[in-house]
Amino acid sequence: MRSPVVIIAALAALAGSFLVTSVDPVAAENAVLGPGTTLYVDPASSTLQAAAKLDGQARADALVLAGFPTATWFTKGTPAEVQAAVKKLVDAATAKNAVPTVVAYNLPHRDCSQYSAGGATSKAEYQAWIDAVAAGIGTRKVVVILEPDGLGIIPFHADLSGKDEWCKPPDADKATAAKERYELLGYAVDKLRANPRSAVYLDGTHSAWLGAGDIASRLVKAGVQRASGFFINASNYEPNDKLLDYASWISQCIRYGTSGGDAAGHFERCASQYYPASPNDYATWALSRKWYADNAGKAAGPLTHFVIDTSRNGRGPWAPKPGTSYKDAQPWCNPPDRGLGLRPTTRTSNPLVDAYLWIKVPGESDGQCDRGMGGGKDPERGSADPAAGAWFEKQAAELLQFASPPVARPAGAKKTK
Repeated sequence: MRSPVVIIAALAALAGSFLVTSVDPVAAENAVLGPGTTLYVDPASSTLQAAAKLDGQARADALVLAGFPTATWFTKGTPAEVQAAVKKLVDAATAKNAVPTVVAYNLPHRDCSQYSAGGATSKAEYQAWIDAVAAGIGTRKVVVILEPDGLGIIPFHADLSGKDEWCKPPDADKATAAKERYELLGYAVDKLRANPRSAVYLDGTHSAWLGAGDIASRLVKAGVQRASGFFINASNYEPNDKLLDYASWISQCIRYGTSGGDAAGHFERCASQYYPASPNDYATWALSRKWYADNAGKAAGPLTHFVIDTSRNGRGPWAPKPGTSYKDAQPWCNPPDRGLGLRPTTRTSNPLVDAYLWIKVPGESDGQCDRGMGGGKDPERGSADPAAGAWFEKQAAELLQFASPPVARPAGAKKTK
C-alpha cells in the first residue's frame, strides 16, 4: 500500500522557543537517525491487522494510518518469542534500507498495575527478555524506545523533594523496588547500546508531568549518558512549543547537574515549567528560559539529544468543558477530538531533536477510561472505551479529522475478500 502523500509544514518555526546558541556544544549525531534516514512502515503492523477486521470508513481510516512509520510495541513473550519477533521486524526493515522503531515495554510493575499492567515478574526475567530483544536486533540499525513511563512511574520512589510518590504495588519490595528500576533500565541501556547501531532513548515524561530537574535526575540515574538520549510525550498530547522548551531544559539540566563544581548533583536547582514559570501561563516560561541562559549556559559538556512523540498532539491537550465535574478527568486517556501531529521524520531543523516519531500507535485505545466516575463507561463518549491497545474506531476517525497538518481521509470502502 502506498503511504499517503502529505506536505509537512516547515519545522523551523517550532525551534523558536528552543534556545541552543552557537557556543553550545551539541553531542554528535548518532549513527542511526540522520536527516536522510528512512523510517520503516511495517506491512505487518497492528494497524493493518486491525484494518483487516474492519469495513467501510473505519477500514479506510485504519489503512491511511497504516501508511505512516509507526513504532512496533513488544510487551510480552518468552525470550525465544520476543527474539524471533524482533528479528523478523528488523530483518524486514533492513531489507528495505529503513530503520524501524521498537518499543520495549516489559518492566516489572509496568504502569503500576493500571490500564497497561503487566511486565516481567522478576529482575532475572526482565534481563533475559532484554537480552533476547538485543539478540533479535543483532547489529542492524534500530531505534529503541525503552520503557514508556519507566521513569515517570517508579514503585516506592521519592521525588527530588523527598516526598513519597503514589505508586506502591503490594507485590513490590518497598526497600528495593526503586533501586531495582534504575538498575534494570541501566542494564537495558548497556545491553542494547552494545550494538552502536541501536539508538536507545529513555523515558523523559512530558511537559505536563515531572519538572525538568526531577526527570533529569532520574535520567542520569538510569544511564542516559550511555544511551542515545531520551524521548518525551509518549502516548500524550502536549503541544510542540512546550515540549521543545521542556526537553531543552532537561538536556541543559543534565549538563548542569553532571558538570562538576558547585552544581554537581543539584538537579533540584534547575528551573522548570513549574518554577519560576507557571505551567498554565506559557508567557511565563520565558522566566525559566532565562534561568538556563544565566546558569546552565556556564556548564561544560555536550547537550543530550531527544525524540518527540507527535502521534496525537496536533491539537494539543484536552480539558473537560467548563462546568464538567469529574473525580479524575484523565486527560491522557482517550481524550475526544484530538488530532495527529507532525508526521514521523528525522528532518527536524533542530540540532538536538533526532526525530519526530509516532511512538503511540494512533487509533489504539489508552484503556477503559471512566474519568474517575466508575461504572465502566467513558462519560465523554457515553460508552465503554476499548481495552488498552485495542483498536478504537472513533478515536482513529477523530485523529484523522483533526490532524495538524491535515491529512487526506478518503471515503471508506467495503472490505474485500
